[in-house]
Amino acid sequence: MSNVKESTLEGRAPKKLPKGDKVIDVDVHAHETPAALIPYCEMPWRKSLELISKAPERYLDIPFFAPQMAVWSPPFPQSGSERRQVVTSASQMRKDLDELGIDIGVIFPDNLLLLAALRDGDYATAVARAYNRWLVDEWLGEDNGMKGAIVAPSQNPVAAAEEIRRYAGHKHVAAIYLPSCCVDPLYGHRSYDPMYEAAQETDLPVLLHSVTAIYPVFPFNLNGFTTMFSAHIASHGLSMVANLLSIMETGVPVRYPKLRIGFSEAGIGWVPWIMMRMDKEYKERRRELPFLTDLPSTYVRQMFFATQPIEEPENMKEMATILSLFGGEKSVMFASDWPHHDFDHPNKVLQIPVSPGVQRDILCGNAARFLNLKEKI
Repeated sequence: MSNVKESTLEGRAPKKLPKGDKVIDVDVHAHETPAALIPYCEMPWRKSLELISKAPERYLDIPFFAPQMAVWSPPFPQSGSERRQVVTSASQMRKDLDELGIDIGVIFPDNLLLLAALRDGDYATAVARAYNRWLVDEWLGEDNGMKGAIVAPSQNPVAAAEEIRRYAGHKHVAAIYLPSCCVDPLYGHRSYDPMYEAAQETDLPVLLHSVTAIYPVFPFNLNGFTTMFSAHIASHGLSMVANLLSIMETGVPVRYPKLRIGFSEAGIGWVPWIMMRMDKEYKERRRELPFLTDLPSTYVRQMFFATQPIEEPENMKEMATILSLFGGEKSVMFASDWPHHDFDHPNKVLQIPVSPGVQRDILCGNAARFLNLKEKI
């Protein structure tokens, strides 16, 4: 949430969640470390984790585990806040979510947000498998409102498909996390078909999630920027744009019509823009995409989008307008990104001037449909 002076937020103060309304948060982060994953990792890669577990840890960056070259200044803390930025146990996460008024949280990793940057496919696959075992064993063992997104290692789509089928029957595995930072090739590439086949077969949705890094592929060739201000805007938003275009140009929504696709941690302002641009180009170049049976916008309206980091215009009516441009009332899901430095409180949704029913859908209903939650919400 922004740290704008209170005087500029006049008329936009957060409201209290209506009594009885439920909140599903599709993006909270568990802090996995090499030491935590050692017992769950197969040989010989366990030896690698044992070695790097002794390395000093920085926020979202452990060398060789989830590497990045950070050339910008570190994030400034929120004014007057020195709170921690990692959660290391399910009990602590449950306590935090209770304080935020969140009933169900979908768990993503911290360091493995950068998993796609690893070039050794065998190592990346071993780490992903270890994370999934750790997630299920230490975070999803109780009926405590925790749901998990298992990691699908992009370096090995066949192994990713095996992981999907292995955990699909677990009652608290609700989604498949596709690491999107530095991913190459993009997620429309045919090499990912085994992964999509498994996701559709098991009825688990895929959720793309990105983070900021420098990498020599679009849109992560961010070395021209001198500030995180620019890099963060470009990396998250354009990562989603690039992957959506890739998914569309190879017909993933057509080839896997029952596959539910979601995009996380890029806000939602980019969605109507790319939807309209795709429709414009499709009308001129439809012969390049003969497999599409309708305008690209038709398929976008069937996808799902997480709020965080939600845009915060001075006039929040503009957010209601943005939602209406792509049918976001039925496809946007609340995400906090807790406990990262730029997390959003669920009260932020209540600042958007939409009906109580739309607010409930954004806070709970749309995510329940996307995740196909069976229990009472």
